[in-house]
Amino acid sequence: MTRFVTRREILRCGSAAFALSMVGGARLVAATAMTAHTKDLYEAATKEGELTWYTAHSDDVTAQALGHGFEVAYPGIRVNVVRTTAQVAFQRVSQELKAGAVQVDVLSSTDIGHYVYLKEKKALEQYVPENASKVLDIYQHYDPDGYYFVTSAGLIGMVYNTAKLKEAEAPRNWSDLTDAKWKDRIALGHPGFSGYVGTWTVMMRKLYGWQFFDSLAKNNPQIGRSINDTITMVNAGERLIAGTALIATAAENVQKGNPLAMVYPTDGTVLILAPSGIFKGGKHPKGARLFMEYLMSVDASKIWVDHFFEPLRPEVAPSPGVRSARELKTIRPSGEEIVKGIPEVIEQWRSTFGV
Repeated sequence: MTRFVTRREILRCGSAAFALSMVGGARLVAATAMTAHTKDLYEAATKEGELTWYTAHSDDVTAQALGHGFEVAYPGIRVNVVRTTAQVAFQRVSQELKAGAVQVDVLSSTDIGHYVYLKEKKALEQYVPENASKVLDIYQHYDPDGYYFVTSAGLIGMVYNTAKLKEAEAPRNWSDLTDAKWKDRIALGHPGFSGYVGTWTVMMRKLYGWQFFDSLAKNNPQIGRSINDTITMVNAGERLIAGTALIATAAENVQKGNPLAMVYPTDGTVLILAPSGIFKGGKHPKGARLFMEYLMSVDASKIWVDHFFEPLRPEVAPSPGVRSARELKTIRPSGEEIVKGIPEVIEQWRSTFGV
């Protein structure tokens, strides 16, 4: 079996090479080309020495790869990566704000409603990254006032166990999940924990009404928390189909040799646009600004693609291991629909599924 070398391993090797090249304590030179603006930020951020990043944009492996990539690009600045689900991250920052003890510097949630709330509370710093104008058009101008920006994009589809289900038998669209033949065979995430699943739930309600979930509940799905829990359940043989599956996580599991296949629903693969923003009053303001530049950089897009997410930058081609949003029929609710809808569907979900 061919072994794939990940960008994370390459970056680790690169980091070691940098260290070996040091002579007499000479300062490391950043691995990425810097503009005058990022050079000024870098010089100021090195005095801070570190930054803290709360992220719900990916699994932990991808988050750590991005953090490590930043440390390689900007030696002397450590990234404290805290990966969790969107709603847990929001609870954490809310507690920090209430206590007047902000620990986070950059928040990357998958629920735009968090940013709308935090912006209203004047908890976010207004900062327009130099790289904000360099990402693909679809990812620009998410907040016209410049408090948060799209820094990640992913796809939600379905996944099934190929050892137990043939391709011709697998569901082809979202409404297929309500078929009674899938009773006790479906895994789902929870909108009360995952911003990805919250957005998906809002989109399904928009497409099919809440009766879709009433029918889905009759199939007794196993419900986890994170959207990534569904892949774990299918891998473990607990369920046959991941009804809410992050395509990137599924592709990484396929790369590892797990018997999974992705389904891009005919009624639309859900495209998630996930923002990041800087917390006002954070301990490392210059590092936070530099990190926002990095998240929208070519280097970060390459790491996202190596982990099967969508590239933000036009210079970076999509991963050959998955189908790209550029070639698929994609669907997504508007920002306003997400802000209003997620709190509503969380309550509806708990009433319908009992969890």
